Amino acid sequence: MTRSDLSARDHRNLPDDIPDPRPIILSDLSQALTLGWRDFRRAPAFGLMFSAFYVLGGWVLASVALASGQEWWLIPFILGFPLIAPFAAVGLYEVSRRIEAGEPLDTARILRVVFDQRQRQIPSMAMVILLLFMFWVFVAHTVFALFMGVSALTNITSSLAVLLEGRGLAMLVLGTIIGGGFAAVLFCFTVVGLPLLLDREVDFITAIITSCRAVAENPGVMAIWAALIAIWLFLAILPGFLGLLVVMPVLGHASWHVYRRVMPGC
Repeated sequence: MTRSDLSARDHRNLPDDIPDPRPIILSDLSQALTLGWRDFRRAPAFGLMFSAFYVLGGWVLASVALASGQEWWLIPFILGFPLIAPFAAVGLYEVSRRIEAGEPLDTARILRVVFDQRQRQIPSMAMVILLLFMFWVFVAHTVFALFMGVSALTNITSSLAVLLEGRGLAMLVLGTIIGGGFAAVLFCFTVVGLPLLLDREVDFITAIITSCRAVAENPGVMAIWAALIAIWLFLAILPGFLGLLVVMPVLGHASWHVYRRVMPGC
């Protein structure tokens, strides 16, 4: 379906027919990553532009945490980063779609497509993502208080080593497991749901259900894909968030190509 076809459907407010997800194999992930790297090299300015917001946001949050003496807040933020990373992917999906379709990479048109999503279903999905992230932060705060005590919230900066021994280490293990659960749920919602919302005229509930069906159709491959995303994002954050300038665009472009393999006819 062409973009003009999609626009015509938008005008009539008619939903698109959604095909059933199909099985994929590990080689599909490898090919998607290769194409993601190709798309980033083809249009690096877009990748750097979209990922720069997250690098700058990370710097701001880190500066606020350090200035307020609450460095420990960086832990739930870093562990929960995969929850909000899909936001940046919307613009990257459009870039990959245009490269795939042989359409010009016109900056104004790409930004217009991203901006026009405010009138479609992406804002509803964005609310789901934000609510899950906010709930994760609340849970992380609760886990910290249960293991370390409320007073530790103000004293932790005097000895960060306490996080690597005894109750602190147990807290990190449990927090990581819980954070992984949140990330897994959101991954199921968005791995196909977000690109589907950009590509087709569907409501966000249908997109979430279709995405969960795609994960259920490919549990092993999707688990590996989710683990790769989480590990690479975590490693990209460590060098002062700068690794996100490359890792996030490549993963965003690659996610579009994973979507194209899972959803035939889309």
